[in-house]
Amino acid sequence: MTNKDLEAVRAKLDDLYHDAAVATDAYNAAEEQAQKQSAQIVELAKKIVKGQEKLDELKDRAGAAARSQYRTGGLPDEAQLVLSDNPQAFLDGAGRILQGQRATKGLIAELTRTQDDLKQYTADASTQWQQLEKNRQAKAAAQKTITTQIAAAEKLESQLEKKEKERLAKLEQQAALKAQTDWLDSGVLKDISGKASAQGKAAVAYATAQLGKPYEWGAEGPKSYDCSGLTSQAWASAGDPIPRTSQEQWKQLPHVDVKDMRPGDLIIYFDDASHVAMYIGDGAIIHAPRPGRTVTIAGAGSMPILGVVRPDA
Repeated sequence: MTNKDLEAVRAKLDDLYHDAAVATDAYNAAEEQAQKQSAQIVELAKKIVKGQEKLDELKDRAGAAARSQYRTGGLPDEAQLVLSDNPQAFLDGAGRILQGQRATKGLIAELTRTQDDLKQYTADASTQWQQLEKNRQAKAAAQKTITTQIAAAEKLESQLEKKEKERLAKLEQQAALKAQTDWLDSGVLKDISGKASAQGKAAVAYATAQLGKPYEWGAEGPKSYDCSGLTSQAWASAGDPIPRTSQEQWKQLPHVDVKDMRPGDLIIYFDDASHVAMYIGDGAIIHAPRPGRTVTIAGAGSMPILGVVRPDA
């Protein structure tokens, strides 16, 4: 196989693993939403149980009030005053009856509010169940795409002879080196002098401790990671939780100029924000590259940079 053929294989592998990375982000996002929705459903279920208990209690109180009114015969106050043997006792009791009537009105209002709350809790729970099912379907679709793309890449690599695999690995290294060299030759590194924050140092220390652990899509450690699983866990360990996926990290975290980045910042790669790495200084990153690779150190400019975000801005 010629170098040109191998270069075509390398490009095809890049495309397959890139598509798998995009699907992995979709899977992780659906998983994160499903977890939130499950938690919300549990909380709504607790509210429904408490609401039903409160409603039962209010109904008991309302029943007691109705029985009390029945015992008085339901006569108007004027009639009860005329028929009373002790008008003063009646007038004393009338004040209590008035208070009781006000209390009854408040009870009815509370019953109505509780019933309305229960209806809303039930409606909210139904909505969350529907969203949960949608995210389960999204997860399943993303998982199918991931496994299909990775299987295709592995099949393509398996068709290569041992020497061809070695040459392919060299081509990958050369491509990464050329990209990193071009990035450094642009003079960007001379403008980068930011010092890591205390949290940034802690995040870098966490990421460094994961070197050599395998890439696994959907994984957040401690034995394996995908790209955003590594960065999100590193910053969580530093006491500053961030979004789970590279795309959400790009959307939600504050952006900084490349020339202003400092160790601990996250570099987002490719136009679709499908990959993320942690900058560690001196033009280098730590990242979980792709299936078949391990958490490693690489050049920050070895892939197309979309931008830089700072979790502790």
